[in-house]
Amino acid sequence: FQDLFGVSMVVPLMNLHVKSLGASHTVAGIIGSLYGIMQLFSSTFVGCWSDIVGRRYSLLACILLSALGYFLLGTSTTVFLFAISRVPVGIFKHTLSISKALLSDLVSERDRPLVMGRFNAASSVGFILGPVVGGYLTELEDGFYQTSFICASIFLLNAGLVWMLPWSEENTGNREHQQGNKGTDSFSAKANHDLYLKSASNGAVASDSLFRSPWIQVATVLKRIKGIACSDLWDIFLVRLLMSVAILLYYSNFSLALEERFGVKPLFAGYLMSYSSALGVLAGCLLGPITRLYQHNTYRILLHSSTLTCTLILLYASALSIWMVVLSSTFLAFSTTIGRTCIIDLELTLGGNEASGTLLGVGQSVTSVGRIVAPLLSGIAQEFSPCGPPSLGVGLALVAILIMNTNKQKYCSHGNVKLKNQ
Repeated sequence: FQDLFGVSMVVPLMNLHVKSLGASHTVAGIIGSLYGIMQLFSSTFVGCWSDIVGRRYSLLACILLSALGYFLLGTSTTVFLFAISRVPVGIFKHTLSISKALLSDLVSERDRPLVMGRFNAASSVGFILGPVVGGYLTELEDGFYQTSFICASIFLLNAGLVWMLPWSEENTGNREHQQGNKGTDSFSAKANHDLYLKSASNGAVASDSLFRSPWIQVATVLKRIKGIACSDLWDIFLVRLLMSVAILLYYSNFSLALEERFGVKPLFAGYLMSYSSALGVLAGCLLGPITRLYQHNTYRILLHSSTLTCTLILLYASALSIWMVVLSSTFLAFSTTIGRTCIIDLELTLGGNEASGTLLGVGQSVTSVGRIVAPLLSGIAQEFSPCGPPSLGVGLALVAILIMNTNKQKYCSHGNVKLKNQ
């Protein structure tokens, strides 16, 4: 909550600030793109690194370096300093991914969707409240600088909370016991898998792990990434990419399309998006009853939520009145929130918990690719019609649903995906 609350205070104000420093629209766009590119390439490496050195130290490092980035942002009086401040954040702002990996280490596979749903709900609340507080603070003298320092202070507070957490080995021991009872170790390594790596991935780091040669750590990171690349998880990552792009296409020209199609003001579109975000929080809290209703079958939940998402985007694309848009936005908030949580759970179930940081990092990179591709596809589709982007999104969602149906047997068996760790 604090992470997203602090970030969402600053991010909406950044374009205004960099332009006030004298940057052109092009320079501001380049800086924003560089941040996205750094996130794209660093998420997999940082996630894998957290598997090797343990969640505690990787999470602390990411929080502190992100705090440094926001502190530098609060001192940026030139465009160059502004660009420099985005470097540590672009490389190390993966605190949420590592936190999800930590949660997957500590809870059973059965409870994971429920816990992830609550985690996403807390994050969404922070993202809803942050812009309001940031907008108020920026009205003050030197408001942006104060907001940036407050954000850095929140990250320091988070670092203190992480340091104070009870990092006992009892939780990891229980987790390993649960995994042993299931008898499904889908991260297939050598028969005598290195026990050090297994304990490190669960947060129990050997005392000398942080002092190993950086080259050994880099080699291990590359080895694990190769294991993901050589695995047969390509389909689940492709489903994630297609659904991400479909949803991004839905939101890409939302305000403009509503104004062109129904004559409503952008203010109404803003209220509608805030309304959807609030419903997303509620959806995260309802994941527990939903998973029990589906008897903890994550594949079925993902398939049904993706089908519902596809149907609702089609309803929006063919809407004849603004109330059909409101109806589609209402249920889309539920289907997308549930779908995002389920696809993460399915990645971890298929890929194995010993590589949870790596898997979440690769998944984040896949989503970043979607954020790069979606604006381009949206611009091309808008040349034909205001309904072009969501119509294209419907097609991509249908392809994702087809892939899930084709690979139904693999998703239901859970134990047959092998990551090559040699």
